[in-house]
Amino acid sequence: MAKKDYYETLGVQKGAGADELKKAYRKLAMQYHPDKNPDDKSAEKKFKEINEAYDVLKDDQKRAAYDRFGHGAFEGGMGGGAGPGAGGFSGFGGFSDIFEEMFGDFMGAQAGGGRGRGGAGSARRGNDLSHEMEITLEEAFAGKDTQLKVSSWQPCGGCEGSGAEKGTKPDTCDTCRGAGRVRAQQGFFTVERTCPSCGGVGQTIKTPCNACSGSGRTRKEKMLKLSVPAGVDDGTRIRLAGEGEAGLRSGAPGDLYVFLSIKPHRLFQRDGADLYCRVPVPVHTVALGGDVEVPTIDGKRISVNVPAGTQTGTQFRLKGKGMTILRSQNRGDMYVEVTVETPVNLSKKQKDLLREFAGDSKNARNSNNPQSSGFFDKVKDLWEDLKD
Repeated sequence: MAKKDYYETLGVQKGAGADELKKAYRKLAMQYHPDKNPDDKSAEKKFKEINEAYDVLKDDQKRAAYDRFGHGAFEGGMGGGAGPGAGGFSGFGGFSDIFEEMFGDFMGAQAGGGRGRGGAGSARRGNDLSHEMEITLEEAFAGKDTQLKVSSWQPCGGCEGSGAEKGTKPDTCDTCRGAGRVRAQQGFFTVERTCPSCGGVGQTIKTPCNACSGSGRTRKEKMLKLSVPAGVDDGTRIRLAGEGEAGLRSGAPGDLYVFLSIKPHRLFQRDGADLYCRVPVPVHTVALGGDVEVPTIDGKRISVNVPAGTQTGTQFRLKGKGMTILRSQNRGDMYVEVTVETPVNLSKKQKDLLREFAGDSKNARNSNNPQSSGFFDKVKDLWEDLKD
């Protein structure tokens, strides 16, 4: 089955910039992460496709090759042998080897593989890992120190990462003599490709380690300390350098990226560093004026003075009572929005008082109820216009 287009996999256009690619990848990675979809094979497959697509498109050189040759740029040919030189380079890895020849130094340095041009590199950097963590709004406000349990490839204890059984050691590859690359003359060209005998590591193992089958690593669980700084927002990514998968044969480990999501709060809505809280206020309080106690994100209470005649939707700003601002001592603001609460389950006495109030209000409608008076005046004018 043909591979899906990498741009289509990430849901972006071909000309998408680095930020757009990263945003699309992060959203999809969080959605299809195996930890969030246990025992879901389709989600696991989708997660792998997303990572494969992003791994190519985030790299300028790989992306340029993909844009020109498609998947064939990384599969030992040029789009199924339809590209220039496909026949002449048969048996020598096609464009993937030419690509590695052109950009091998840069990619090797970026990945920490320890191999320069034409040289061997028995160590290969491990893959990066991602982990999703959900925290509360209070934890985002104050920060949090916690621990993560991560399952990943770790250096094999039996061979100390070499891949060779204890008491033995890897041998220099006879085919490439330790270079990890072999060259062949093809017409006017000298083509260099990865050594087929050792896979480019420059060494072969005659007696593989029983514990890791020669890979130099085994899958284990480990506990990691994670410090979540105060003021993080939904979607924040925290990098734990060197805590990803162990590299092959003592190679440098990858990194672990923790993606944070914040649980919805039952009282507060967040907008950047500001918080919004809708507070129901009894009708007599807004009519006569009074104080209302409201909670704050740091667990305290603060009194808000509600002036007489306050209407539903009125907001009061509490400066510096919002969220912590990341890497700052400052805080955002908190906005309290008033919702006038209509009384229910009235006693007979309360109903009589309201009827008395309603009767008095008829003679002073404009002063007691300015909004409704203005509304009905507009309705009256509209009817008059329709009559004309």
